[in-house]
Amino acid sequence: MELTERKKKVLRSVVDLYIRTAEPVGSKAITELPDMQYSSATIRNEMADLTAMGYLEQPHTSAGRVPSAAGYRLYVDELMADYRLSMDETKSINTAIEEKMQRVDKLVEKVAKLVSQATDLPAISVASRQAGATVRRFELILAGQGSVILVVMLSDDQVLNKLIKLPVNVTEADLKILTAVLNAAMTGLSSDEFTPELLERVMASAGTAASLVPIVMEFTTETLSRQASTNMAVAGQMRLLGQPEYRDVDKAQRIMSSLDEDALANLPAVMQNANGTQVLVGPENVAQELKDTSVVMTKFDIGDGMQGMIGVVGPTRMDYAKVTARLSYFAESLSKMFAKPEQPQLPAAQEDAKED
Repeated sequence: MELTERKKKVLRSVVDLYIRTAEPVGSKAITELPDMQYSSATIRNEMADLTAMGYLEQPHTSAGRVPSAAGYRLYVDELMADYRLSMDETKSINTAIEEKMQRVDKLVEKVAKLVSQATDLPAISVASRQAGATVRRFELILAGQGSVILVVMLSDDQVLNKLIKLPVNVTEADLKILTAVLNAAMTGLSSDEFTPELLERVMASAGTAASLVPIVMEFTTETLSRQASTNMAVAGQMRLLGQPEYRDVDKAQRIMSSLDEDALANLPAVMQNANGTQVLVGPENVAQELKDTSVVMTKFDIGDGMQGMIGVVGPTRMDYAKVTARLSYFAESLSKMFAKPEQPQLPAAQEDAKED
């Protein structure tokens, strides 16, 4: 059976109406649409064909139909119209970001709450560092009597430092020797390559400053481990209770108990090699607990080697066009907010003078 343009038009109308009403859609409702110039009998026949093809379902003995997971999939891939955010919506999102995102320390929790508020659905927010960072260079700077500053420069251009109280008296000459040893033996390594055997070798070559080596190694391994860390937050789970699909107490309880970080933990992996916004409809979800829901996700850049991801979880009846538009706008705005300003290029003469 061929999926004609007329069938696609009827399917799009069914999905649009069901999103707005949460009620099974009959042929009469479709014929009343201004752009639907077909008879009621024609619409009924097309809906019957779409049901036979698996794009629509008939939940009750009434004539009304609802979209299936396959119907939603086709709608998301081919049929839904672009949703344009109104000026009020863009202003509301921008204001929320400007007012509530002044600090990055609680980025994940704040973003999840903002996305949940903007979509009226449960939201997930993830911030993760790109794995694979290594140390590019060590520096040790004497900072007065009894202390030294350890500076660690990473391959992703991050610079971290730690103030160390010296357990023994060391000179600048001692620190130069230790710095040379650290840069020769401990750069370009992953965190799991910092072994006890490496510690022994470096300490044996570090001379008078050997007692500093365990402190340097501990700080370095902790720093590298953090580079591959992932922070996740889930917000707005209670918003699902406002959806008609979850008026049934047992169904609501099942879905609410599954909306936790364990069930959503695999979603960032789905986005790892993906571009743009991704939509997982019903059975396409990676977690069994989410098989009766849909998930919409998109990524944004945080900077400093970090990647962000935002998404929402909701009924398969969600307004995909509106949700994807709002998530995309959020992602674009967040990427711009965290973007580092470009450094101005120095004229050649100034650059030479700077190097001298």
